[in-house]
Amino acid sequence: MPNIEELLRRAMAEGKFDNLPGKGKPLHLDENNPHVDSDWELAYHILKEGGYSLPWIETLHEIENDIETARQDLRRLWNWGHAAISASQPETNISDEWERALKLFNNRFDALNKRIRLYNLEVPNARFQRPILNYELELKKITSV
Repeated sequence: MPNIEELLRRAMAEGKFDNLPGKGKPLHLDENNPHVDSDWELAYHILKEGGYSLPWIETLHEIENDIETARQDLRRLWNWGHAAISASQPETNISDEWERALKLFNNRFDALNKRIRLYNLEVPNARFQRPILNYELELKKITSV
């Protein structure tokens, strides 16, 4: 059974959510929220309007941005390697650069997985946990393009 979060990420990457109606406009989900304690409603509204959010949500955004940066960096080097091969550059130089990039990518993913594990301990419910990254799967996605 596919992981719903992975399906959503894949759909976002494919741009399936890019042209939805109301894109770029704020959602008013806090209006008439039955889960908000009425005594705290004004406090939540002030915090939200001030640009504050829960720390674990901010952590997830940072992790997701760092994951995408790591992917883009490796994808950029993969594309460079193909261009360098086409330009008849020495394969040993290309191979050495690729090996360095793979080592860096693996180190970055190890660090990201550590952050994900810590993040998963912070979230208030298991449904908000983020799956651990799979190095081989990520590498396959980049190199199969």
